[in-house]
Amino acid sequence: MFAATIARATRPSALRASASAFASRGRVAAPTTSSRRSPRSRHPQSSSSRRSMAASASANPIATFDTTLGTFEAELFMDKMPITASNFADLANSGFYDGLHFHRVIDGFMLQFGCPHSADPKSNRAGTGGPPGGSSFETPTGETVKRDGGGNIPDELIDKTSNKPGTLSMANTGQPNSGGSQFFINTVHNDFLDWFGPGQSKHPVFGAVISGMDVVEKIGKTKTDRGDAPVTPVKMNSLKVK
Repeated sequence: MFAATIARATRPSALRASASAFASRGRVAAPTTSSRRSPRSRHPQSSSSRRSMAASASANPIATFDTTLGTFEAELFMDKMPITASNFADLANSGFYDGLHFHRVIDGFMLQFGCPHSADPKSNRAGTGGPPGGSSFETPTGETVKRDGGGNIPDELIDKTSNKPGTLSMANTGQPNSGGSQFFINTVHNDFLDWFGPGQSKHPVFGAVISGMDVVEKIGKTKTDRGDAPVTPVKMNSLKVK
């Protein structure tokens, strides 16, 4: 089963890694970073303004992430990304994410989460798993969406929200319709990951942190090993959507 991995950001050799190289190891070859990335502010919006935006879109559900390093909340863009946000909400409220660990953290890039194999934080399979194949969920309109045999959902390339700091974005294999349960939280503005940009990466944003960005940044600063996994595991105690 393929799932999703965001390529390393901090090692020159990784900048040359191809999608096929990652896929050959059974991981999802998601975007590589590039020298095009320039430093950007980590706080384009204050926590209060993010909360205000969420309040103005009160119809959208809020996800609460309770981790061993603290709690943060994110608005899910159910109004703009109904399939992707519903997939996430279904997995969260079924308990799929509870007890998993952040399996890849790269300071100045992103935090990656959502592989079922990361229940064991030292598993060498972390980054290769996804939801059960053939499972299904419903969107707010009552449409039933069935995940394919690998647990993947259809790409939802309709909303042009950029991969700004604090946004939640789908990880994938680099191939169409290959996103499942894995996602990442941007800690800088990774606009080269936008599906509507000139690059090859196609990572649609489906939510944004509205409170607790300090916790996200704390996780982003945790010490990691050579495989970008936190040395001290960061566990998701619970992840629920209301």
